[in-house]
Amino acid sequence: MDTPWELVDLDHDFTRAPQDGSRSEAAFDTRPRVVIGCAARPVDVPVEAYDVLLTGAKDVPRPWVSCPDPREAAARLCESVTASPDAAIMLVQVLRLGRNLDITERLVAESLAYSALQGGATFRHWLATTPRGAARPAERPVRLDREGDRLTVTLDRPWVRNAVDAATRDALCEALTVAVADPSVVRVDLRGSGSAFCSGGDLTEFGTSTDPARAHRVRVECSPAALLARCAGRVTAHLHGACVGAGIELASFAGRVVAAPDTRIQLPEVAMGLIPGAGGTAGIPRRIGRQRTAYLALSDAELTAHQAWAWGLVDEVTGSV
Repeated sequence: MDTPWELVDLDHDFTRAPQDGSRSEAAFDTRPRVVIGCAARPVDVPVEAYDVLLTGAKDVPRPWVSCPDPREAAARLCESVTASPDAAIMLVQVLRLGRNLDITERLVAESLAYSALQGGATFRHWLATTPRGAARPAERPVRLDREGDRLTVTLDRPWVRNAVDAATRDALCEALTVAVADPSVVRVDLRGSGSAFCSGGDLTEFGTSTDPARAHRVRVECSPAALLARCAGRVTAHLHGACVGAGIELASFAGRVVAAPDTRIQLPEVAMGLIPGAGGTAGIPRRIGRQRTAYLALSDAELTAHQAWAWGLVDEVTGSV
């Protein structure tokens, strides 16, 4: 098969368009490779023809990503794509298609891709080689507190840094359904108990579904992200500690995101042979654009609270949880 990435040195070849289909938006949306451009400073290029744009300049506007050595960063991205090509290509294809879809359609597209990758060789290898502990469920994984017109929804499995298992997902959907249905709730605060807001999906449940088609239906029919999108204007997400995978994916749908200084954000799914599956390809691009979303997912980079604020992924960095 062809190389799963295409790297363009924009300092020396900035007039060159990416290969096979750069003049056709439909062809670009489905092209089976990750297109990466790098330059010492941002240059005038058709940015929609690239999945990631890297530069050595500081304080650059999106879609550019600033890094000390853009060529070294590009080489690392190429290694990441080569290690997990199916997931990397599917990630950028879903992000490209999302430009022309509404939120509900984006969530469906993401879930379809996620289910396809669950049957892939890279994810099956990850399952076979990654040690995972025993499940540690909670009797009440989500806590609700109502005070007047204010509803506080708290992820409450601190012993696993609020990792989202099926029970947590279902309980969160129940809580958010209350917020969507009750117009007297004028503010919703989404929090996590303990040392972290949310460390992502519960790894003890990864791979336990033997029916990817059924899993897709469940994700679409019981989607905290879809419910958050419906009441986003009333929701404030309060981040602290680890915000990994679902931890930042769900938060990105909130109308306002506030982060404590110790917040650390990552999207690790591609290295596992997957793509973000809790709404990340729908919610995060609305805040930071698809190219920066692709960089975050392909590089497995860790963003600090202040970096996330500079990108617009969070709206405020506060001194307390």
